[in-house]
Amino acid sequence: MAASLAFIAMMMFSVALVAGFFGALHPAFDSFSHFRVHLAVLMALCALPLLATTFRLQAAAALLFAVAAFATTMSALPQLWPVQAVARPAGQMVYKLLQMNLRYDNPTPKKVLSLIGRTNPDVITLDEVSAMWTTELGYITRAYPYRILCPYPNGIFGVALLSRRPFAAGTEPRCERRGAMATATVDFGGIGVDVAAIHLSWPWPREQHWQIGELTESLSSLGETAIMAGDCNAVPWSAAVHRVAALGGLTVMPSAGPTWIHIKLPDFLRRFAGLPIDQVFSKGGVTIHSATRLEETGSDHLPVLVEFSLRLNEQKPTDEHETATVSLTSAGKTRNGYRG
Repeated sequence: MAASLAFIAMMMFSVALVAGFFGALHPAFDSFSHFRVHLAVLMALCALPLLATTFRLQAAAALLFAVAAFATTMSALPQLWPVQAVARPAGQMVYKLLQMNLRYDNPTPKKVLSLIGRTNPDVITLDEVSAMWTTELGYITRAYPYRILCPYPNGIFGVALLSRRPFAAGTEPRCERRGAMATATVDFGGIGVDVAAIHLSWPWPREQHWQIGELTESLSSLGETAIMAGDCNAVPWSAAVHRVAALGGLTVMPSAGPTWIHIKLPDFLRRFAGLPIDQVFSKGGVTIHSATRLEETGSDHLPVLVEFSLRLNEQKPTDEHETATVSLTSAGKTRNGYRG
């Protein structure tokens, strides 16, 4: 009886795991892809004891499939040691972007402001910018005078973009009409770069799929050189993230690792068993050098600090991964982290 139950559970996990690989066919399948790591581990755990039963052949096949599925997520798993970063040409400026899902009801907003002060990023992309955050972010107006806040219809899930570098002359920052994306052309030492903050809703059966369709114009209007970050509520191998990248002509940066888990669960679970749903995209003259998860700030998401530089010729890379990797590390102590 125990073997039969384990076999049934193994088959159920395998069906869900297989469905996740067909996310491009329907968003319902893509919803399973976000839990590929968890499903692969659970299926393997069910298969292992079955190797000693009459189900051994099915268990062996399931175990091989679980390992293969798990392997497709390796780039988003926590790094045990720093990966060698892309070499930085001598004399070239390195800039910093801080991506944060603030959490609309964050009980410790001063921890957010303290982290911003300590990391001193050039630009900041923010999600879940509720009315509370309009006041809190006002305290750092002098340090980040160039900004755009885009409210969401429910007043909770807006986005914002802050910069201590000026917006390019003759340009205006802009909000997507429902507040899911903010874009501004930032002047980095004479080079204009489109910087965008994005926040997607939850996957199917929620509105993520049609929301991406509504963002088509905003994504396709990004300039030749751009960097975008945000809470996508989708893992980097999902059809949703690949669709966003395709619409904007962007490359998805290899993930810094899991960034979200339910806020009431221990932080170590978020860092090793959470979902890597905070993504960074780039194109054109942007070269990303590193992405580091920082300490918690009262949100259910970990902040991600990205270091990047700009190629003066701003030519598109011949290799789609040229603008991505890097050094993917975890840093800091945290405690807490799907809305998103």
